Amino acid sequence: MSRPVKGKTPRRPPPKYAPSSQKDPVGVYCRVRPLGLEDEECCIEVISSTTIQLHAPEGFKTNRNGEYKETQYSFKKVFGVSISQVELFEHVAKPLVDNLIHGKNGLLFTYGVTGSGKTFTMTGSPGQGGLLPRSLNMIFNSIGPYQAKRYVFKTDDKNGMEVQNEIDALLERQRRENNLPVPKTTSSRQKLDPEIADMIKPEEAYKADGVDEDSSYSIFVSYIEIYNNYIYDLLEENQEDAIKPKPPQSRILREDQNHNMYVAGCMEVEVKSAEEAFQVFWRGQKKRKVANTRLNRESSRSHSVFIIKLAQAPLDADGDNILQDKNQVSVSQLCLVDLAGSERTGRTGAEGTRIREAGNINQSLLNLRTCIEILRENQMCGTNRMVPYRDSKVTHLFKNYFDGEGKVKMVVCVNPKADDYDETLLVMRFAEMTQEVEVARPVDRPICGFTPGRRHRNQAFKEELSRKLEERGGPIDRDVPSVINHLAHSLPPLPSSELTDPNDDITLPRLIEALQNRHRIRQMIIEEYNKAANMMQSMLQELDGNLISKDNFIHEQNGRLAEREKIIQSNRAEMDRLEKKTKMQEHKIDILQKTTKIYEGDKRSLQQELETRDQRLQREQTDKRRMEQRMHGVVSDTQHKWEKECERRVNAKQLEMQNKLWVKDEKLKQLKAIVSESKTPGRPDPPPRQTQPPQRSSREERLPAKRSASPSPLPTTTPVRQLHRRSRSAGGEKWVDHKPTSSLDLGTVLQPVIPNAIQVSAPSEKALSKCDRYVLTHQEVASDGEIQTKLIKGDVMKTRGGGQAVQFTDIETLRQELTTVPGRKRKSSEGAPANGERKDGAWTDVETRCSVAMEMRAGSNMGPGLEHHGITKRRKP
Repeated sequence: MSRPVKGKTPRRPPPKYAPSSQKDPVGVYCRVRPLGLEDEECCIEVISSTTIQLHAPEGFKTNRNGEYKETQYSFKKVFGVSISQVELFEHVAKPLVDNLIHGKNGLLFTYGVTGSGKTFTMTGSPGQGGLLPRSLNMIFNSIGPYQAKRYVFKTDDKNGMEVQNEIDALLERQRRENNLPVPKTTSSRQKLDPEIADMIKPEEAYKADGVDEDSSYSIFVSYIEIYNNYIYDLLEENQEDAIKPKPPQSRILREDQNHNMYVAGCMEVEVKSAEEAFQVFWRGQKKRKVANTRLNRESSRSHSVFIIKLAQAPLDADGDNILQDKNQVSVSQLCLVDLAGSERTGRTGAEGTRIREAGNINQSLLNLRTCIEILRENQMCGTNRMVPYRDSKVTHLFKNYFDGEGKVKMVVCVNPKADDYDETLLVMRFAEMTQEVEVARPVDRPICGFTPGRRHRNQAFKEELSRKLEERGGPIDRDVPSVINHLAHSLPPLPSSELTDPNDDITLPRLIEALQNRHRIRQMIIEEYNKAANMMQSMLQELDGNLISKDNFIHEQNGRLAEREKIIQSNRAEMDRLEKKTKMQEHKIDILQKTTKIYEGDKRSLQQELETRDQRLQREQTDKRRMEQRMHGVVSDTQHKWEKECERRVNAKQLEMQNKLWVKDEKLKQLKAIVSESKTPGRPDPPPRQTQPPQRSSREERLPAKRSASPSPLPTTTPVRQLHRRSRSAGGEKWVDHKPTSSLDLGTVLQPVIPNAIQVSAPSEKALSKCDRYVLTHQEVASDGEIQTKLIKGDVMKTRGGGQAVQFTDIETLRQELTTVPGRKRKSSEGAPANGERKDGAWTDVETRCSVAMEMRAGSNMGPGLEHHGITKRRKP
């Protein structure tokens, strides 16, 4: 025997039945639960038999305009609040049960928010059985007359079935009845649990069509739950220990030889009636994890999976016994899944263990949604992403169904109350996405090589034999073996043959009489047997004649069949030719489709590149327009600035030239006065015209004035202006002088003097805790282009937390300005002074006139309102 090479995994055998190339979408149905209270707000409206509409509740606004949004969702079938359990079963579960009996797998699960009616839909209530009890009732109504005896089918603990003969099955029944008695089949509704007595109604006789009468069937059920991502067997019989109870053991998932997933070590119970099967289910239902939450009194805390497994094996050629070939056994299963409801822990008020349970439930449902999304993406986009089935036990257990091992259906249960609107939106989106996933259609199971109708032919032969025996005066109700057995059992028993006395004359005559009676009965049996044998021989002769005639008929039919076979062969040849041609055309179509996809991909890439370039061009054009606008603004600002600068320079130059002309004019006048005085001695000089000299520029004001040769003028006093307080910061408070390192010293006059100040370059909590006032020096460019300095002042206050806060109360501005006062022309109407006042009243001294002008200028520029409106300081004269 060859061994596999070490380090390599041996190749797995191919699956028993390859999936079909045809695919069907997942059937998604929607069921709306009635409102609990009549005054509750309803957010779901049934538009048609396939469409529902969601209305946002009052106060829930979904768009930017503040309007309420209405969304419609379409399903395969929508069941309103008035739908019955019978109608729901006919549309949803009945086709799956029909497929189960014909050897095909099925998966049906309910999905929805907590309290939306999933358990009621699956299980039902007394008088209103759900999908599960009605499915069991239909199964046993269909296969009831064709069920095998108990323990004829036996599980092999590897997700397969074996067939035992009648004797082994009988021994198995006796052994289990003696050791572990199996609950007997409940024949009446009174023996059922009162809680489930009305859930199964025998009068609802649903039956599947096309049941194979030449096969024998047996039903096995198992019930598991997935709690906190662990699998537990609800039918496991644990020994109860009051002192130290044994916790349930978790089960693991395995893969059988056909790559199907199953729960290893799970108990599978063979049932013979719908009542017995539902009784087993109810026994496991009582062990399921439920809890009382704020949303539901008995909220399911786990996912429950009820598996119905149907074993089917064909009969032999005579139609009496089951074939003992394991390869001929067909096993199909129907999984009914009640998923736990998705919920928000904030609404349920969960704490501790409930929070952990809710987290695991939401995580498993999220993983189911992720698998559905990736399946949909792979099918619609042609990708080959790996589906994460192994991330959760729910998806890992049912991965075969989504890979093409059966039909998948889902019932979405929704609660129309307004409190569940957010969760209902997510459920609707998931359901709408799920029905876009396609699952491969399962193929029909192969049948054995025997001709159908074996059971029917055997029964017809027995009826024909009984009829002919009746015509010939033989037994009517019993056949020959039963008559012989009756005669054999009617033989008298032999008396005691023990002789104790040699003179005994009673024992020997009694024994002789008994033997004579047995000999007479033996002769009767021989006569009866010969009679039956003669009848059988005559019947066989008649049958032989019939068979000869039938052989002739069959020979004729065989000739016709040969002709038809020739026609069929020619048709098959034509079909083969057409199939080859079709395959060739399909190959060409595939090549064209691939070429089309390549071209479409190139087209999309080129379109994307074109759109990218268009967007880039638009951005460049936008940036160009923005830059043009910015440059226009900069040019206009620069032009305005230079215009103002040119105007300022022209005014300064004009003022400088006027001052020079005025100085020259004064010099000429003084020279003229001296010359005229020297020419005419004794004649008084006319007083010069009193004119106010124009303001000189700051450059000329800094130059010392030249003294003229004229006598000194009259003594004049410099006007004294009233001193004003420069700043309130000169008080006795302690200040924080916050002056950044980037500040410039512009040399302006009237700088604030801040005594008792702590100078800092950055805010300091330590400095603020020692001072009462705060001043911040801030520099910025004014509208005229000059740099101005702002002194922002505030009070330091204590806060409740023990810190300091600054409340700003005043802003002072220090700004440099260049002010010019144009000269005034002399008036010709000014009269001459009186005699003797020539030297006292005339301003002939240039130095005197300049000092007076300077005092007048200084007095006119400093106003009394500086203290209230901020200080405006100018350049030094």
